[in-house]
Amino acid sequence: MAHRLDRAEARRMAVRAQVLDAQRPTDLLAVVHQLTFLQLDPTAAVAPNADLVAWGRLRAAYHPDHLQQAVERDRTLFEHRAMVRPMADLGLHLADMAAWPEESRRREWLRANDSFRRYVLGLLRDSGPLLSRDVPDRSEVPWPSTGWTNNRNVTQMLEFLAARGEIAISGRVGRQRLWDLAERVYPADAAVIPADEARALRKERLLRSLGVARAAVVGEAGEPAEIEGTAGGWRVDPASIGQPFAGRTALLSPFDRLVHDRKRALELFDFEYRLEMYVPKANRRWGYFALPVLHHDRLIGKVDATADRKKSVLRVDAIHQDIPFTDEIRAAVHAELEALASWLGLSAVAVASSSIG
Repeated sequence: MAHRLDRAEARRMAVRAQVLDAQRPTDLLAVVHQLTFLQLDPTAAVAPNADLVAWGRLRAAYHPDHLQQAVERDRTLFEHRAMVRPMADLGLHLADMAAWPEESRRREWLRANDSFRRYVLGLLRDSGPLLSRDVPDRSEVPWPSTGWTNNRNVTQMLEFLAARGEIAISGRVGRQRLWDLAERVYPADAAVIPADEARALRKERLLRSLGVARAAVVGEAGEPAEIEGTAGGWRVDPASIGQPFAGRTALLSPFDRLVHDRKRALELFDFEYRLEMYVPKANRRWGYFALPVLHHDRLIGKVDATADRKKSVLRVDAIHQDIPFTDEIRAAVHAELEALASWLGLSAVAVASSSIG
């Protein structure tokens, strides 16, 4: 029988599951374990996504060096295909790595460049870790693409070998990745969980990180649920039902998993959003990298903010209110902006005179 939830309870479950309630964690590894991953993205209008997501949970307890240390020195986290995940979860991904790729074009390109593949593995064994620019292009067949990857043969080979679990990212120099043999990065005793079992476990973990989600996202994980005012097809983590909730105010990354599923955000939170960095400036409604604003169990607006490091200010061009801000909400949002500026090492928040709020 399906659980019946009102939207307020569903929202609170989603907020708690994303570690955005008032009970703040204190440890980066615990945050990533609950979220299951941090998405990497180079856009840094305010801060890189992984750092902004971690800050949103940990506030001043987090510094970007903590992420670097966890990946490069402690090896408690690992980077794979633009995601940072707990090393403890590696076994949930190894079977799929070994079966990659399923797509025939990639298989054929790897087969045609097997000598190049063996050369890269040998070079890393003898000289790794290396940046991609330190790996000569010895491909026999260039990588064909109509996009930016056309003929980027070294990058494609490194990406493919990492996807297969033969090599891994051992760290970074600035934004550039350092590549090495997987056996030097991943623990030798990581147990390979069979693919079907691993996928089911990943779905269960994903649902726990979301609280409530569509079956199209999490499959048969959890238990069925009906949420008032929405269409069917929900799954719920039963352990999160009926738990106490205390909210807070938070500024979110546009890639934050609370808002990443735009349809879910609209259904549960009445929150309309799209990332407008690729939208012509004249056509933007909210801003290049507008930060969604969470207040307790509601998404209440967007902040069009940019870190101006030359002037050492967090520039706020607009505060868009989805609901009228009370004095309490306005004060909480400005406090978050001050905290964000301080964490970024900026000396002030500069709010445009035309900004709402």
